[in-house]
Amino acid sequence: MKETMNTPRRSRTAAIPAAALCLLAGCMVGPKYHTPATVAATAPPAYKEVPTAANAGPPLIKTDMNATNPQVAPVPAAAEWKVADPQDAMLHGKWWEIFNDPDLNALEDKLNIDNQTIKQYFENFMTARALVGEARSQLYPTLSAGPSYSRSETSANTSTFSTNGVGTTTTTGNRQTGITELPLSASWEPDLFGRIRNTIRADQYNAQVSAADLENERLVEQASLAQYFFEIRGQDALEKIYTDTVAADQETLTLTTNLYETGVDNEISVVEARNTLQNAQAAAIGITTARAQYEHAIAVLIGANPSTFSIPVKPSLVNPPAVPVGVPSKLLERRPDIAAAERTMAEANAQIGVATAAYYPTLTLSASGGLESSTFKHLFDYASRFWSIGPGVSETIYDGGLRRATVNQYISTYNADVASYRQTVLTAFQQVEDDLSNLRIGSRQIAQQKEAQASAEQYVQLALDRYKLGLDPYSNVVIAQTTLLSDQQTAATLQIQQMTYAVNLIQALGGGWDESQLPTPAQVSQKLTRAEAVIQQ
Repeated sequence: MKETMNTPRRSRTAAIPAAALCLLAGCMVGPKYHTPATVAATAPPAYKEVPTAANAGPPLIKTDMNATNPQVAPVPAAAEWKVADPQDAMLHGKWWEIFNDPDLNALEDKLNIDNQTIKQYFENFMTARALVGEARSQLYPTLSAGPSYSRSETSANTSTFSTNGVGTTTTTGNRQTGITELPLSASWEPDLFGRIRNTIRADQYNAQVSAADLENERLVEQASLAQYFFEIRGQDALEKIYTDTVAADQETLTLTTNLYETGVDNEISVVEARNTLQNAQAAAIGITTARAQYEHAIAVLIGANPSTFSIPVKPSLVNPPAVPVGVPSKLLERRPDIAAAERTMAEANAQIGVATAAYYPTLTLSASGGLESSTFKHLFDYASRFWSIGPGVSETIYDGGLRRATVNQYISTYNADVASYRQTVLTAFQQVEDDLSNLRIGSRQIAQQKEAQASAEQYVQLALDRYKLGLDPYSNVVIAQTTLLSDQQTAATLQIQQMTYAVNLIQALGGGWDESQLPTPAQVSQKLTRAEAVIQQ
């Protein structure tokens, strides 16, 4: 099918022989569907941002502060994040198990069962499947029955006149009559030009879109849970940092107080130490706010009441696993949103065929018959039968350009869906490259930040030692402690970001999904089982 199509122009003389041929063959009008070419057709053999020697950047430095003459050495390569080998491998099924965390596994399993948004998308898919059955029913004749009985009585003040060869007879008074009918009627509209078949195809493709939307939403919910989970683990680690900082500041306050009481130091050092401790205590309280919100969010994701749900405190800052990224040419097969965009194009293409069929006449075959009698005992007599049968053909002669406008409408819809599909593909490649670069650069930043943290720890120790010897004022210790806390916060935050980047990358790659899991048109056309159609209380 061409990506941009013109409105079909059919003269009345050309339509007549075409209609005759289609009448005999039962053809389908409208364009044939072909998936348009995308950027994936010329995809490179590997992603640009996959860590390699070419994009590793300058070597990270590691300074030996204990040496008389400080030297620099590269940070070990193990500090950098790498993709899994082989690079063309793919995640399958429960992708979150790559993080090897039993608590996360349990939460993800519960989400897949009790998440209400996933249930909503599942019911939308069931609705789309039911629409396919509604469309398929139009292929078959409609049979109806309407048995009836009526009894009537004329007024006593009316007269009935009848004339025969002898004279006129007048009948007055009440007269009762009764009619019993058992009619049957049948009608069928043969799908000569594919209007119904194209409608079925459109509904089948729409059901596939709904199935892909369901899987995409499932992936979004799963990724959100994993991100919130690692955020909580990171918040627990930050809370431990502040707890350790408060303990260290308390020891320092005790030291300055003792020195002041022995006359070695002045009162201002005690005030500075107390202020540093108080600031750390206040920050330690505030750090728990974010954790509570992430915990509430996870409760909603797994269908639990936030008032009764909690996750045990477990400080943990781990490195993200090596993720199998596959090759770029396979990305279109792994993302449900791309599958949904492609099936949307197919649906729009089928709708063009539905609109095009309006140019052709409609044939209707109808028949009716049954039994009719004024007395029930004669209802089944041979003479009580009645029937009629006959075809009918209808064709719109003039509609003021309605059919042409309708076809143009669906052509424009199809072309818009083509652009949306290509944009979805481009966005998918962008997201993968973004997350790969985040992980690659982030791992180097974390390694460098840990070196800065190690230097800050040494800075605090040196400042304390010099303060105890009376060489420097206590303000130098405060500066060193503030620097260390800031470096610890930054290192923990970067580690949290790195884990969320890994989740984002897995989501950008489609998780454990691939297009083989998308139901076929035949599968979405199957009748709903009793379990699928049951109303949830």
